[in-house]
Amino acid sequence: MSNKHTVLVTGASGKQGYSVAEALLKRGHKVRALTRNAGNAAVRSLADKGAEIITGNFENRDSVARAAKGADAAFLMGNFYEAGAEGEIRQGVTAAAAIAAAGVGHLIYSSVASANRSTGIPHFDSKFEIERHIAGLGVPYTIAAPVAFMENAAAPWSVDGLRNGVHAFLAPAGTPMQLIATGDIGAFVARLVERRSGVFGRRYDIAADELTGTAQAEALSRFIGRPIAYHAVSPAMVRQQSEDQALMAEWFERVGYTADIPGLRKEFADVQWQSYEDWARQVDWSRLLAIPAAVA
Repeated sequence: MSNKHTVLVTGASGKQGYSVAEALLKRGHKVRALTRNAGNAAVRSLADKGAEIITGNFENRDSVARAAKGADAAFLMGNFYEAGAEGEIRQGVTAAAAIAAAGVGHLIYSSVASANRSTGIPHFDSKFEIERHIAGLGVPYTIAAPVAFMENAAAPWSVDGLRNGVHAFLAPAGTPMQLIATGDIGAFVARLVERRSGVFGRRYDIAADELTGTAQAEALSRFIGRPIAYHAVSPAMVRQQSEDQALMAEWFERVGYTADIPGLRKEFADVQWQSYEDWARQVDWSRLLAIPAAVA
């Protein structure tokens, strides 16, 4: 039996979904990218690489079912920050039910690491609610639950800080933080698609590296080419903008992610897991920050 599959990928216009679609295409799979906006630059890029673009949205169950019909697997992810907790749950439940009804043989849901640990963080709890719904659908499924993204350090909201020599995040400076590059999420999900029954019913917290905020700043300093200091944003400061983020900051101080990094590297040795330095080395900091490039 061929190990090449047709996979429905949702969220393909975002970093995570794009990485999943790109990894699948590179490994010879057929990708259907479900999007609300076929004109999005990321979606157009996937089309150029061979993906089939299908317009639809999670509020329209029929559009998801049509996109899923005949697919061997589906990658499902939501957006708490766009839809809110109730909206994310509603959309996730609707989309998962449509995928199951279409007869897809493997549903891979992107949750968040530790969502199954009663954290009390709204965007963790909403994803776990969807996990529980998926588990009851009767369709073969796998949960891929990533930790914080390395790309957060280069996100638009981080750029001004880096230009001023500061890398800010929610965890205390000396607290180890688990991180993953979105490219690794894509590579990991592609392996889940290929392993099929070997991963049915499994839940994976996925991370690729673990290092303190201070160590992150040291790595950024080397590749940006100027001193970068780490700044821990306090829960009280975060709470002025977001209760969800404040609760997560408090949780990082007390508990934090606990993905089994050595176990992942052993079980999925064919994923080229990136360290934080691997990731930072590949970023074009000169273009991003409009400062002279470092000599690595």
